[in-house]
Amino acid sequence: MMAVRLLVLLLFVLTSCRGSISIPPHDEVARMARYIVHKSDWCSMATISTQESIKGLPFSNVFSVSDGPLEKGTGEPYLYLTPLEISVHDIQANPEVSLAMTLAATDYCRKQKLDPQSPLCCRVILSGEVLVVNSTEIGFAKEALFSRHPGMADWPHEHGWYFAKLNITNIWVLDYFGGIKTVTPQEYYKIKA
Repeated sequence: MMAVRLLVLLLFVLTSCRGSISIPPHDEVARMARYIVHKSDWCSMATISTQESIKGLPFSNVFSVSDGPLEKGTGEPYLYLTPLEISVHDIQANPEVSLAMTLAATDYCRKQKLDPQSPLCCRVILSGEVLVVNSTEIGFAKEALFSRHPGMADWPHEHGWYFAKLNITNIWVLDYFGGIKTVTPQEYYKIKA
C-alpha cells in the first residue's frame, strides 16, 4: 500500500513538474532564454524617460513583441513602434533599453500554481539597443509580428508605424532558485528554437 502511495505521489510530481509542459530544464539556460522569448507575445520595456516630470528616471511600458511566427523563432525580438508613443520618445534620445519577458504571460505559471515573482515562473531580461529594421528584414519582421498580432495590420498608417528590433548585448535568466544567470548573445543565438 505504501509503495502504491509513493508511486502515485511520484507520478503527481512528475506530471506537475516543469518538464511535463515541455519547458527546457533549468540548467539549459540559453535554451530557456530562447524558449521564453519565443513564447512571449508581449514584454515590459524599460527606458530612461525624457518626460519632463520624470526626466532621467527609469520608465517601463508594455509592448507587443515577436521573435517570429509560432514554432519559427529566430530569437530576435521584433517590435512595431510609432513616434507618437511615449517610450519611443525615450528611445529616440537613448536607444538602450531592457525588455523583460516571463512565462507568467503564458498559461504555464498559472497551471503550475506559481506566483509570477517565483523564480520557478521563468523570466528573461534582454538589454541592448533598439534598431530600425533594415529593408532586407522588413518582410520577416512584418510576418513575425502580424502573424502573432493580427490587429496590428489595421493600426492607423498615419501614425508612422515602423518595425524595430533589439540588438541584444546582455541576457539574464531567472528560471530556478539560486539567483540570476547570464547568457551571452553568442550562446543564445546558437540555440535552434
